[in-house]
Formats: sequence, structure tokens, C-alpha cells
Amino acid sequence: MKVTIDNRSGFCFGVVRAISRAEQALGEGGTVFSLGDIVHNRIEVQRLQQLGLETVSHAQMESLCGRRLFIRAHGEPPSTFATARRLGIEVIDATCPVVARLQEKVKRAHAEMRACGGQVVILGKRGHAEVVGLTGQVAEPTLVVESEADLARIDFTRPIHFLSQTTQSVDLFRLLHERMLERAADPARVVADETICRQVSGREQHLRTFAAAYDVIVFVCGRKSSNGRVLFEVCRDANPRSYNVEEAGELEAAWFDGACQVGICGATSTPEWLMREVAEAIAGGRFAQ
Repeated sequence: MKVTIDNRSGFCFGVVRAISRAEQALGEGGTVFSLGDIVHNRIEVQRLQQLGLETVSHAQMESLCGRRLFIRAHGEPPSTFATARRLGIEVIDATCPVVARLQEKVKRAHAEMRACGGQVVILGKRGHAEVVGLTGQVAEPTLVVESEADLARIDFTRPIHFLSQTTQSVDLFRLLHERMLERAADPARVVADETICRQVSGREQHLRTFAAAYDVIVFVCGRKSSNGRVLFEVCRDANPRSYNVEEAGELEAAWFDGACQVGICGATSTPEWLMREVAEAIAGGRFAQ
């Protein structure tokens, strides 16, 4: 079999920047505490743990007085930074610039909607770190929708400012916007701001083309990756023989029966070295027993 790695898959700019910042801080010596997994990829997290990166929760911040706390690319609400200042924690802020700009947009959207009695709606995964950071930018509630069914929670008699988590599906965002326009009392008062990262949105069409060009697709990503779930579905829609693995040990020989060409791709949280490991395992016939 010929095995090809997609050269546009793997870490996005924000994750590359965060990993680089973490490695730099770890190179200075001592432990660095990451507030949540630095990236939604278990294998990469384990690699960084071996270098001295320790994952902690918000509840553990009280025990980190005077220590170094890493803010990952997903960002955090202002309350997290306020807690760090109170505790004398040194913050290493690796919030992705795209996420940071979106946080500012959320604040401006709330100010605009406050003035006209409107509401701010975000397409995103409830409980996701980036979404928690976005909704925590202001005291007012922000409505988070995940699917068309969630639109029932919106008051369509009021103005709407619609935004998105940076790693969501462009197609889903546009579909929900269309449904909002259909249901709004005044469609002119529905503002849609497609705040999906261009690096992420551009990958959807690219992956459709990539996945259709191979007999079998192996999509490599962590189980916690929201972006990974979206992009894997793009691959599976284009090629039913698409399989999702977290590491090479999950590969199954039966997936490749009769295949001549295999494509390897991944999420924005998937390291290139891990895709290479998967590719080498397939080429060498090393599959799970």
C-alpha cells in the first residue's frame, strides 16, 4: 500500500504557538502547571508531561501560590486571571490570538445587544474550554447552541448577534444562520459574525477532496478534540472507509483489505510526529491483534 500524510493536517498556528511557549518555559527548568490539557491529544500531553508539564484544574489553583500557570490556546475568562493575581501566580498566557480577538468580539456584541434588548448566541460545544472562556467574558448570560434543535431556546422576537467557537463547522454555522433568518420576527435584526478560524474552515473543503482521493482514510486525533470530531465527520462523509484512531496501536488490519492507497490526516490538535507514527505502522503492517 502507498501511505500518504496530508500536508495540511496537524497543529494549527494557535496550538503550535502554545506548544512552543510551553517548551520554552519548561526549558527554563522546574514544573509548569497547565490549566487543563494543553491540547486535546492524550499522546502529546503525555510527551509534555515527561518534560515537566503538569495538568491541573481550576479547583487546584489555590495551591499554586507563587508557581507558574500556563493558559492554553483555548483561553480563559477574566475571573481566572483575577484569581491568579490574587494568589501571586505567574501566568504564561498562550491564548490563541484568534480566540483573544473573538473574546473581544463577544464583549462588544453584548454591549450592542444590551443597548437594544437583544441576545448573544454562540455556536459551540457547551462546557468546552474555549466556550467557557467566551461566555465568561461578561456577566450577562450567553446562549450556546450546538444544533438546530437548540434554536428553540432563542427568543426570535428580540435582536440576535450570532457568533461561533473558532473550531466549529462552517456549514453548520451557515445552516443555523439561515434557520434564524426564517424564524426571526425581523430578519434584519439578526447579525451573523462567522468567527470560525480560517485555518480550520479552510480544512473542511480540503479534507473532502483529500478523503475522496484514497481507498482508506485514517484520521488521527484525541478523543477530547471538538475540532477532531467535526473534521472526522467531513472525512467520513467524503469516504465511508474513514477510521478514527488516537494512536497507531488502534489500527486494525481488516480496514485495509483490498486498499492500494491510504491517506493519513488529523485535527488541529494532532502533532505531525503522531501522524508519521501511524503512517509507519500501516506501511510496516503493524496492526492491533
